Amino acid sequence: MRIVVAVPARLESSRLPRKVLADIGGKAMLQRVLGQCAKAQRPDDVVLCTDSEELRDIATTWGFRTLMTPASCSSGTDRIAYAAKEIEADVIINVQGDQPFIDPLVIDRVANECATRNPTPSVLTPIYKLKQEGIHNPNTVKALLKLNGDAIYFSRSAIPSQRDAAPEDWAKYAAYWGHVGLYAYSRRVLLDWPNYRESEIENLEKLEQLRFIENGVTVGTIVIDEPLGEVNVPQDLDLAREIVGKSDQSSKLK
Repeated sequence: MRIVVAVPARLESSRLPRKVLADIGGKAMLQRVLGQCAKAQRPDDVVLCTDSEELRDIATTWGFRTLMTPASCSSGTDRIAYAAKEIEADVIINVQGDQPFIDPLVIDRVANECATRNPTPSVLTPIYKLKQEGIHNPNTVKALLKLNGDAIYFSRSAIPSQRDAAPEDWAKYAAYWGHVGLYAYSRRVLLDWPNYRESEIENLEKLEQLRFIENGVTVGTIVIDEPLGEVNVPQDLDLAREIVGKSDQSSKLK
């Protein structure tokens, strides 16, 4: 089975413009993402998918191949689906361009899970157990699961809601699952993407994976340890720089 990592990226982020080129400890965020993806052992290749010639040219200097996509792509999945016809792979793993600390071992776990499950999952995505402080954070996407671990729904709201417990105590009474913005797709489901009807709840929540669920595509999950977060807002970027700074300082002291 051939597996390729595709990183969708654009410069015109609505919450933090040009964030993928933001400096984090002397490297652009996107360079860190691509570099982490390249450390994974199971994938056969790593490609950038973008509408930006600037990003294409910069990625070339870092040693990564780029597939150009339209500026009109509405999401990372939409962008990779456009490029899928040019990607020779059975499974394509979407690692978002704002995940500078993505763990290569997580990429390998997802890739190996796709290679060993029979049939190959249409969509597979990692989840992790949330602590209380993440349950009500709208920047933390929550996953609601079936008994078999497949996703029922994803939301920025806390799900499930608890009628008889104070919100600050919800973690005491139920497991809440955070969603990592990484997806493994079969190539077939990506080629079918243009045929899926756009979902109203996808647009309300601003969560592209809901289009799969609305169109009857099973979204499987795999449980991982809590990851370091994505960079969505300026505070996340500050935290990322702090994490790298502490890591660099620790290395100097050894």
